[in-house]
Formats: sequence, C-alpha cells, structure tokens
Amino acid sequence: MNRLLALAGQGQSAWIDYIRRALLDSGELERLVREDGVEGVTSNPTIFEKAIGGSADYDAQIRGVLAEEPGIDPRELFERLALDDIRAACEVLRPVFDRTGGADGFVSFEVAPSLAHDTRATVAEARRLWQAIGRPNAMIKVPATPAGIPAIRTLIGEGINVNITLMFSLDHYEAVTGAYLAGLEHLVARGGDPSRVASVASFFVSRVDTLVDKKLEALGDAGRELLGTIAIANSKVTYARFKEIFGGERWRRLAARGARIQRPLWASTSTKNPSYPDTMYVDSLIGPLTVNTLPQETYDAFLDHGVVALTVEQGLDEARARLARLAELGIDLDAVTEQLQVDGVASFARSFESLLGSVEGKKEKMSETS
Repeated sequence: MNRLLALAGQGQSAWIDYIRRALLDSGELERLVREDGVEGVTSNPTIFEKAIGGSADYDAQIRGVLAEEPGIDPRELFERLALDDIRAACEVLRPVFDRTGGADGFVSFEVAPSLAHDTRATVAEARRLWQAIGRPNAMIKVPATPAGIPAIRTLIGEGINVNITLMFSLDHYEAVTGAYLAGLEHLVARGGDPSRVASVASFFVSRVDTLVDKKLEALGDAGRELLGTIAIANSKVTYARFKEIFGGERWRRLAARGARIQRPLWASTSTKNPSYPDTMYVDSLIGPLTVNTLPQETYDAFLDHGVVALTVEQGLDEARARLARLAELGIDLDAVTEQLQVDGVASFARSFESLLGSVEGKKEKMSETS
C-alpha cells in the first residue's frame, strides 16, 4: 500500500515542503505526482537557501545570467532562479490543478520576510510576484502577522491565491479565516468570481511542542504528562473551529456563489525531538479537507511506516483538557504562540539574508573565474 495515496481516501492532500532544480530537471517531481499522489509544493527561504547555496544545481544558470548582466543584484538573481523553479513546478502540477477543478495542484512562493510587518509593501510584492509567476496554480505566501492580515484580505479580494503562513494559535487562525471571508465578500461585491481564488491556512505544528516542552520540563514531574501532546491538541482544537466557521451562515452565502473552502494546511510536521515517533505530526492530523506539507525526511518516513486513519477529530475532548491543564500549570499558550510567530519571521528573515549572501558569494566566485 502506498500510504501517501491512501491519504486521499481520508480527504487529505499530500504536498511536499521541498523544491530544488534537480527535483525538477530529473523528473523526480513528476514521478512523485504520478506515483505517490503528491498534489502540491511549498517553499520558503530556508528551502531555497539549502537548494541554491548548498548545491551546484543553479551554477550553469547563474553563469549564463552573469554573462549577460554581470552587475545584477543578488536579490534579483535569486528571484530569477527561484521563479524559474516555481513556474516549472506549476507546469508539473498543472494536470493535478486541472483534474481537481482548481482544488489542488498548487505551488507556493513567499513574499520577502523583511516585509512581514508592512501591509502596503506586502500587497505590492504579492501582486508583483503573482504577475511574474503567471500561473493560475501558484500561491503567494503571506505571514499571519498583524500587518499580514489586512494584506491577505486585500489579495483575496483581488483574486490572488494566498497561502497564509506562520500561524501557531487559534487566535491566529480566527484572524486568518476572517480575512479570507472578508476578501471573498469584497470580491463578490465587485462582481468577481470566487471560484477562481484558492487559499490554504498553514498552521505550524511541531514548533509548538519544541517551545512548550522546554517549559514543561522545567516543571519536573508536574509537566511530564503533557510532553509532546500540546502541538497536536492545539491543531485538533483549531480543526474543530475550522468546521464551525465553514459550516456557518456567512460561509454558506459565499459557497452559494462558488467560493472554495480555505483548507487547513499542517506545516512544520517534521519531528524535532528524536525521542518522538518521526511521523507523529502526520499520523495524528489526518482528516477531510486538510493538507499536510511534508519535508523530505518526513515524506520518506511516512511512506515507509506512517499510519493512515481518520485521526484529526479523535480525542477532541482530551485535547481541550490538555490545553486546560497546560493553563493550570501556569504556561500561557497564547504567549508561547505569539513568540513562535515572532521567532518564525526572524528565522525566515535570517535564512533570506543568508540565501542572498550565498548567491552573492557564487556570483563573485564565478565572476573571478570567467
């Protein structure tokens, strides 16, 4: 049994959180789509940092660009390389997009992390990237920061596909779904077709346990029972809220006009603690109208020994009890998740700067040898 293909039977789409030129040039992405049922691709600055800085995949294209434009800015050079990958991946996933009527087959690319706290600049950058990619199955990633929320509303209202990222809490999720629904309402009000815009709400999982576990360990025996359980509990409670929002009257009015449900996407599903099962953040969050985007190592592990079952709605009362117990122990999950969002923006910004440094280094080295 191919476990990834079996996820579709539970209503979950498998995407991969990984991209690099060799994946495209070798035909491996096409194989993953054909044989394993991969239905989407996500990327972020850290992924591109490893792909461009840590391989020779892009060297030939870099040399070609430098031969014509030796003074090109590293950021522009990076974008040339990355957008070629995104467009190529969109072409590979286009049959999935067409077969599913635009429900799947998306490839995501992120606005610059430095814009996470600037609404106007985020909107302008997202518009520019959407036009530059020029594919209906692209998604522009925008963080769920306070500045990102109004940007999401504007972009959805303009019919731009958006993958909202760096969500860690129910409050983040509430803000994101509110922005999505408001954007759709604006689109409908001006005569647009809501069936032509898609969005996913990327809810980060494992990083919650990473930070909460440290606080629980500091409590000694009192916190032991909750170790490794809060991230999944947090996600299950959020999924329950997803069902409420997209079962309500406000959504039904939009659905009647052809609007698409904004699916929860489970992100950060690799296991950071080596003592935990390596597929726990996949096995425990399988259910209808969800997406799981898997890093390469988690993808391989799940394909080998993951457990396919309808799990995302199991143990909801227990999940709520665990969150209540966490509060009783004096750990403020809201404070934890706000810190995680701040740290996530900073981490992607560091990766982006490191990426540009790698591109600059390759540019200088190739310029010296040419």
